[in-house]
Amino acid sequence: MPNSLTGGQAPRPTLDTVGLVNRSLGNAGTSSSAPALEEGDMDPWALPQLKDTGQSWKELSVAGRLLRVAIGFLKACGLLGSLYIFICSLDILSSAFQLLGSEVAGDIFKDSVVLSNPVAGLVIGVLVTVLVQSSSTSSSIVVSMVASKLLTVRASVPIIMGVNVGTSITSTLVSMAQSGDRDEFRRAFGGSAVHGIFNWLTVLILLPLESAVAPLETLSTLALDAASLQPGGHAPDILKVLTRPLTHLIVQLDTDAITSSATGNATNSSLIKRWCGTRGPTTTGNSSNCGAATLGPCPERNSSATMEQLPCHHLFAGTTLTDLAVGFILLAASLLVLCTCLILIVKLLNSMLRGRVAQAVRTVINADFPFPFGWLSGYLAILVGAGLTFVLQSSSVFTAAIVPLLGVGVISLERVYPLLLGSNIGTTTTALLAALASPSNTLLSAIQVALIHFFFNLAGILLWYMVPVLRLPIPLAKRFGDLTARYRWVAVAYLLLSFLLLPLAAFGLSLAGDTVLAAVGGPLVALVLLVALVNVLQRQRPAWLPRPLRSWAWLPLWLRSLEPWDRLLSRCCPCRACSPPQAAAKEAHCYDNPEILASQQL
Repeated sequence: MPNSLTGGQAPRPTLDTVGLVNRSLGNAGTSSSAPALEEGDMDPWALPQLKDTGQSWKELSVAGRLLRVAIGFLKACGLLGSLYIFICSLDILSSAFQLLGSEVAGDIFKDSVVLSNPVAGLVIGVLVTVLVQSSSTSSSIVVSMVASKLLTVRASVPIIMGVNVGTSITSTLVSMAQSGDRDEFRRAFGGSAVHGIFNWLTVLILLPLESAVAPLETLSTLALDAASLQPGGHAPDILKVLTRPLTHLIVQLDTDAITSSATGNATNSSLIKRWCGTRGPTTTGNSSNCGAATLGPCPERNSSATMEQLPCHHLFAGTTLTDLAVGFILLAASLLVLCTCLILIVKLLNSMLRGRVAQAVRTVINADFPFPFGWLSGYLAILVGAGLTFVLQSSSVFTAAIVPLLGVGVISLERVYPLLLGSNIGTTTTALLAALASPSNTLLSAIQVALIHFFFNLAGILLWYMVPVLRLPIPLAKRFGDLTARYRWVAVAYLLLSFLLLPLAAFGLSLAGDTVLAAVGGPLVALVLLVALVNVLQRQRPAWLPRPLRSWAWLPLWLRSLEPWDRLLSRCCPCRACSPPQAAAKEAHCYDNPEILASQQL
């Protein structure tokens, strides 16, 4: 034993040693950062220390410096290439969802009786946006229906709210790729959840208010009356210009067919483009206007000329497969490429953002204005998020790019929150410019729908950001992140419940009538609000509650804890993906932090 400890070499920690350290710190079952283990009371959401373990620049030789520069250049090229393929895969994923759900989306919008119910309109907006993976497509459907008098402006407001909620599913899907590391997954999922929580909380306040006094409709009408409209504006198309050369080689869709299906004017059963243009009127044979050597088609004034259609040149242009089959193929391929690119991006960011580089990036992104103007930093972040989304013309791409940065610890959740709020504003300004390019018969409807979308997000910022105490999405997202870091299956449950099962249940109840929806949904909502109120009072003012409600100990364990559900899912999951062995995680964590062992009496 004495010989094994000489030379200043610490032995590799054993499993019993790891268990002792974790029990003494009270952190059994979860992993956290080194400072949290060391002091026991530090915030696990604090940004990790990205230390540079390599040699410093001064210690390197000339050949070593050249090699490091070359490797850094290759990593930067790999990062940009992975980001480009990642954005293209998001576009293909959106096309896949449109192929899979376009007919369903069109059929959902056809029932005008159901759309008159605000709750039904909300869940329809969520479901359609989830199905087609594009808020622009969903908004264009609403614009066309309002312009065609199939939908009133008042009935379109809940649908626009649902469209805004449905856009947050993309960042949630992206965060799943970082589930391999608990700390990264905690931050990434919290960043994606803060977007959805903000949208749901805004809907919870504005939907009843809109049903009662219609403030969004009134504001949009007043703004429309005060503005002198000049059609012809257009939104920037920078991102599409960059991605179109690759995505158009894979598949091209006729997105107008979804709108036509909703308005009842569908003429083509397939969304896949077969013809991408026409050639001028031509006829075959010789003519007096053509030379005697002309054997091909030539223009002729008095002949019966026809327009020649030009075929598209993409992978599925001449396919005999149905839209459903092509959609499943594109869905599987795009998800595989998206996850691969996301893993590469995270690995490259982890390898590049070390030492002084990481400190410089963090200083720029998380910097605050000096006192007393520090409160302006968040509003500047809102403007930056709006500007970047306006340039990219896609809120999904912006939020999907922010989530990996949050996961690796480059940017804090407090700074991500205003960036995402700005992204919401940016996508509405893009929609406003796109509405100005609408035909004259749909111009007013398009602009009013875009204004409703803008005022909804602006009202959300006034509610949940202006007053620091009311920034509830941040602590709620942290609770979600901590929960999913311990029980990873909660992330999948949140995804299914928030964007699929609960909207489908509400939609099914709305089909049965307003009475059934109120009789079933009303008590459930009241129960959820009551439980939330009791939980808050149990922590803040337990003396205000009756003695039985000061604790949930009288409930069965499966109703007050996720441990029984976690054990059940762990048994059903043979690969332990939902709940990996904690011993290995503890051993690896303490092995990475030998100073923890040195501070303990073993």
